[in-house]
Amino acid sequence: MAPPIVRTISRYLLRQHIAPLGFALAALTSLMLIQQIAKQLSSLLGKGLPTSVIIEVFLLSVPFIVAVTLPMAVLVAVLHVFTRLAADNEITALQAGGVSVGRVIAPALAGAAAIALLSFLWNDQLLPRTNHQLRTLQMDIQRKKPSLALKEQVINEVVAGQFFLRAARIDGSANTLKDVTIYDLADAERRRIITADSGRMAYSGGGRDLYLTLQDGDIEEVSRTDPTQFNRTFFNTNRMRVAGVANTFQPTTTDTYKSDREMSTCEMQQQVDAARRDVESAAGDARLVIDNDLRRLAGLAPLPPRTSPPAARDPKRPGPYCRALARLAAWLLPAEAGAQTPRPAPRAPQAPTPHPSPPPPPHPGFRPLPPSAGGVTPITPPYVAATLITPGAGVSEQQRLHAARERAAAYEVEIQKKYAIAAACLVFALVGAPIALRFQRGGVGLVLGVSVAVFTVYYIGLIGGEELGDRLILSPFFAMWTPNLIFATAGLFGLWRIRKPGNSPHGGDWSDLLPGWVAAAWNHR
Repeated sequence: MAPPIVRTISRYLLRQHIAPLGFALAALTSLMLIQQIAKQLSSLLGKGLPTSVIIEVFLLSVPFIVAVTLPMAVLVAVLHVFTRLAADNEITALQAGGVSVGRVIAPALAGAAAIALLSFLWNDQLLPRTNHQLRTLQMDIQRKKPSLALKEQVINEVVAGQFFLRAARIDGSANTLKDVTIYDLADAERRRIITADSGRMAYSGGGRDLYLTLQDGDIEEVSRTDPTQFNRTFFNTNRMRVAGVANTFQPTTTDTYKSDREMSTCEMQQQVDAARRDVESAAGDARLVIDNDLRRLAGLAPLPPRTSPPAARDPKRPGPYCRALARLAAWLLPAEAGAQTPRPAPRAPQAPTPHPSPPPPPHPGFRPLPPSAGGVTPITPPYVAATLITPGAGVSEQQRLHAARERAAAYEVEIQKKYAIAAACLVFALVGAPIALRFQRGGVGLVLGVSVAVFTVYYIGLIGGEELGDRLILSPFFAMWTPNLIFATAGLFGLWRIRKPGNSPHGGDWSDLLPGWVAAAWNHR
């Protein structure tokens, strides 16, 4: 057990980080949320949406923002606290009392490790659920306004059974139409077909009515009671109102589809296992096609269709983390819910393996070999190219193989990203502490400058690594962990430098980063 004085110092150092961490997290999250509101608010207003729905959109965006800003807040807090402690000579006093630099940084690293664990649970359990709810809500909002749901080159039902619209080109952002055809069946006594070269759409204040302004067209009217009555009217500008458009907002209650960012680690691991089984199956089918072509060249019977081995069909056993979550869920759920959980259906019996098909009939071009050649019958080249080599053999299997590998890589990249972003809390603390102790007189400029530089480099590396990992250029681990490894190495090097004799962690400022003659001019300015 640590001595009481050491525990007191650790609690003191941790308490110093609480306020800066909370302030930095709130400030960064608020800035990014304001940016999100400014980007989406104009597209949400004017649709007649309830205020609660608009607020829900931005509240569901908060978990994603926090997942990004939490590592940033850790770096800002560590830089601020250690810069202030060093500037106030508190670090000097601790060293004079026999407390090493490593012992001073240890509480901050331990706190960052705890935040990293909370960050992973946040990213793995809460964030996928809110992402799923946000996507579903955005799809419901998109269906609220017809201009965002209309499709080009098809007949769109604007008002059920009454008003249909077709356009060759639809610009949802500008609400413009090109080559418009409208089928108006609202009047029981007549039918109207309206065509126009172009048009514009507008909506009433609540989004309940659609206003169309059509240019350069004609109206054809036919009476249902007397088909001989036909009217055709030409117009330069025709304005019309379609009432009762998108006057209800119907939220989706069930949506089973989930993207990779809407899944937990355990759910994505199941998808990875399924994709790997597809990889094994596609690779086996590709080898089977090539083997059968070679056997046909040799005049042998083709092999029967391949059956997957039992090991490839059985799902992989979940890891410790997933098993622990399953046990926790079983303990938290009521007994009735557990009793209603459906059991997996028994496997259907496997179909019997088909008998090998007989070899193809001999071709007139065959010439039997003498017995010394093993009895294999050669085939003339024209017959080989035309009959025995499967056209495009292995191409579809190779496409299946590549698609399965890309699918597995996409899920593995997302899994590693959850771990990497959570670990960034610890890595940023390891980077920030030596910098703050070495350049204590940097002040607010140091905190802002280092934070912006680290954030920019880290997240550019993360986005680029994700792209390379999805395209199978880098392994998922290195694609997501390379920024962490680089910054962790830099942090360990900085910690080693300030622990060396003659590299005291007090007295440094921005001039220490400059060349000698520039630093001299800076100090004598």
